[in-house]
Amino acid sequence: MTERFAPASLLDLMRRALEKSGATPAMASHTAAALLAAELDGIPSHGASRIPQYCGHVRNGRATGSAVPRVARERGGACLVDAGGGLAFEACALAVKESVARAKAHGVAFASVANSNHFGVAAFHAEPIAEAGLVGLAFGNSPAAMPMWGGKRALFGTNPIAAAFPRRDAPPMVIDLSLSEVARGKLMVAAREGKPIPPGWALDKDGNPTTDPKAGLEGMMLPAGGAKGAMLALTVELLACALSGAAFGFESDSFFTEEGRPTRIGQAFLAIDPDALAGREVFLERIETLVAAMLADAGVRLPGDRRRANRERIAREGIAIAPDLAAKIRMLAGEG
Repeated sequence: MTERFAPASLLDLMRRALEKSGATPAMASHTAAALLAAELDGIPSHGASRIPQYCGHVRNGRATGSAVPRVARERGGACLVDAGGGLAFEACALAVKESVARAKAHGVAFASVANSNHFGVAAFHAEPIAEAGLVGLAFGNSPAAMPMWGGKRALFGTNPIAAAFPRRDAPPMVIDLSLSEVARGKLMVAAREGKPIPPGWALDKDGNPTTDPKAGLEGMMLPAGGAKGAMLALTVELLACALSGAAFGFESDSFFTEEGRPTRIGQAFLAIDPDALAGREVFLERIETLVAAMLADAGVRLPGDRRRANRERIAREGIAIAPDLAAKIRMLAGEG
């Protein structure tokens, strides 16, 4: 059985839970909006289920609820946003805003975020860049969950990547992937629901294959594509952390514990203005030529289409939340 919420009702409940835990109104609003978007996109692993985690981080000092993100350094098309140890979403919104403005002025922009926290669905941050008419890429690292290829200890995070491309008279094409075989949040959902995971998703703490999500959360995720996935995870680790001064994955404790060191991880956003290169019309024509070629094959679905279809359906039907999770969020919001 589940409880269904209207989007506005769930948004308000999550916002109040975050504020009650010590987040500023702005931090709570940005965070709740991102989690609601994940629910509407049909990604509950990155939705309301994260509220107890985020509230715990604020209450226990893993995230600074009073933080106000700021542009700490800048030069031309590049800037560094300091999240101040707070939850990630307000800082990422500032970085995305800066990347859009700077790309329109300089043709290309790169915005780094340091001293940050879990930034949820990577596409949530890249899509607004495309909606502004630019090509957007988003990268983020996370606490260690995967080994370097050939290694025996967790070193890299699952390190998601997203890319969003504007189109002519159509929503942006949005690509979003985690560099583990699956997102770590899927193990969290399976563990909470008492369900097994498929082989090939994770290893236990001793490096053995497992179908137990709890053992997988205590152990390591497997990289997508083997060595290639591990190399991409390394690339993201360097883009998100070496350029920003943020903590590498192995320098941060798991997201899934309320207590521990402040995460201090990083994110990075790249925005590119097509007008600075071959020109907007050439870019849009090239995009549509490729889209037409892809759709000529029966059964092909453009990346991002399923999420957009979910948005209208889930908003209409209501967002399904497990009763125990709903009760927990209400308690955190000061109800009951």
